[in-house]
Amino acid sequence: MQMQTGEQFRDDLRVGITARVGVAAEATATGRQLLPADELRELTTLSGFRSALALAQTVLVTSVALGAAILWPVAWVMVPAILIVATQQHAMFVLAHEAAHYRLFANRRCNDWVGRLLGAFAGLSMCAYRVVHRLHHNHLYGERDPDIALHGGYPRGKAYLIRKLIADSLGLTAWKTYRYFLGSPAANAETGKAQRPLDDTSGALRQAARADRWLVAAVQAGLPIAAWLFFGWYGLGMYLLLWALPAVTVLQAILRLRAICEHGAPAATDSPLRAARTTLAGPLLRLFLFPHHVNYHVEHHLYPAVPHYRLPQLHRKLEAMGILAGAEVRSFSAAWARVYADAAGA
Repeated sequence: MQMQTGEQFRDDLRVGITARVGVAAEATATGRQLLPADELRELTTLSGFRSALALAQTVLVTSVALGAAILWPVAWVMVPAILIVATQQHAMFVLAHEAAHYRLFANRRCNDWVGRLLGAFAGLSMCAYRVVHRLHHNHLYGERDPDIALHGGYPRGKAYLIRKLIADSLGLTAWKTYRYFLGSPAANAETGKAQRPLDDTSGALRQAARADRWLVAAVQAGLPIAAWLFFGWYGLGMYLLLWALPAVTVLQAILRLRAICEHGAPAATDSPLRAARTTLAGPLLRLFLFPHHVNYHVEHHLYPAVPHYRLPQLHRKLEAMGILAGAEVRSFSAAWARVYADAAGA
């Protein structure tokens, strides 16, 4: 299905200022792609098998964690299960993000229904998020970027960040997160203006967002009812402890950490090379904080049409071309130190 005007996520090729090689500056000046058309075609080709594999991985890990905690309801099993479930709820968010970009499956109907179901189980509206997320991509760090409220203003010092993470872990900020993912982002902290779908958002996307919120409401209401009907009060208790609790506590801290790794304390805001950040991470960190290659965030902003499983390949190509020279590509420890530095010393 062809995307209509008001549905696209634009490539952000504003790299001429920061790149050290002529190809990037020339591409920016002439409006051409940074990558040759044939390479870009290969990178943006979707693989239903790889998307299904990513989906199966998330479902499997979630099921094992839930099953273990239900069969052995003791602290040394329950606590790790709650943590793991939160990471997999986050992974569902990431796959719903892929669907919002039309990158999960080539068939639009399949892509949207899988994305909507993933979102509904995780408590977000994929279609409403698509409307909001388009503004973030197409107006990165501009007045119309709705995500500045999430990651703007850093660095603010360790005490500020620790207070925020504690509030997240206690469930005090969950209502803000779900309000955002249901299509009502916070006001721009600098202008005080509420962020609304803009005139460049198609009517079809807005209508889909309104309808999708009802699916989210139905699924979220149905989960505890089903748990009670099939397993009684024990089932309802397990649902609240193993699904609802991690969603409003641990998941909130994970989402904040990832958001500020991606955009907090940027080197500059005039280019995706420095307004976004790629965080180099090992297997354990990818499991807990960066599932499904979401750590390759500079590359994602340059080419949002590239599916997550091809982002490492895109990273290597851009690095070989010299385009990532001077870009915000850091280890997690380096990104973390930059974000929690004292504001005066930033």
